[in-house]
Amino acid sequence: MSRKPGPKGRPELKGRAARLARLLPTGRAQAARTPFVLLVVVLLGGGLIGLLVLNSALSEGAFQVDDIQRETKNLTDEEQALQRDIDAYSAPDALQDRARELGMVPGGDPAFLAPDGTVKGVPGAASAVRAPLVLAPGAQAAATPSSASNSTPGR
Repeated sequence: MSRKPGPKGRPELKGRAARLARLLPTGRAQAARTPFVLLVVVLLGGGLIGLLVLNSALSEGAFQVDDIQRETKNLTDEEQALQRDIDAYSAPDALQDRARELGMVPGGDPAFLAPDGTVKGVPGAASAVRAPLVLAPGAQAAATPSSASNSTPGR
């Protein structure tokens, strides 16, 4: 059972072995696959490095977003504190106290000019006496408890 030598001095294969041998690359085919394998390895390596760089950039962006959100929260808190201060300074009682500290007194009776030039009402001068400040009906109810606590003798 000797086999006939093949074209390259190898024994000739038959059947299943012959089909498998045709599928295996020879020297020239194997040399042609080397650049392809190198290309695939380079592409995979480049893709992995690209993903690493992209992941790092996204992480840095997430940290920046976190810093900006923290800064926004701090600025919002500061804005709310300033708004509370503005509301406290513009309250009727606070305005009345600050006006008195500046030496202002409540105005007298007002007079109105009609479109034809006539005067309606009798104007009165402001008195230097500390008369109570006339507030709007809603503000007067809110100012009553604090104005009672502010009225101290000798003031």
